[in-house]
Amino acid sequence: MPMWFAYTLISLLVLTSFLLTLLILLHRGKGGGMSSMFGGGVTSSLAGSSVAEKNLDRYTVLVGIVWFACIVGLGLWMRVSLPGS
Repeated sequence: MPMWFAYTLISLLVLTSFLLTLLILLHRGKGGGMSSMFGGGVTSSLAGSSVAEKNLDRYTVLVGIVWFACIVGLGLWMRVSLPGS
């Protein structure tokens, strides 16, 4: 497999790791979390979670899936590319 494939996966892995960290920190925890620091704690939710929280959950899951796919892709690339395997 070409070397640019590995560099692309590594770049995508670094980007998704950073995004995943930020998205997880933005979730509201039991104490309010980081989202309350940015004004998310002032909104009251009438029906459970708000649209913003649902979208944040969706984005977090999507970035997590891409992150996991990068890990698996790099593992497969290393298995194919390394000599003696």
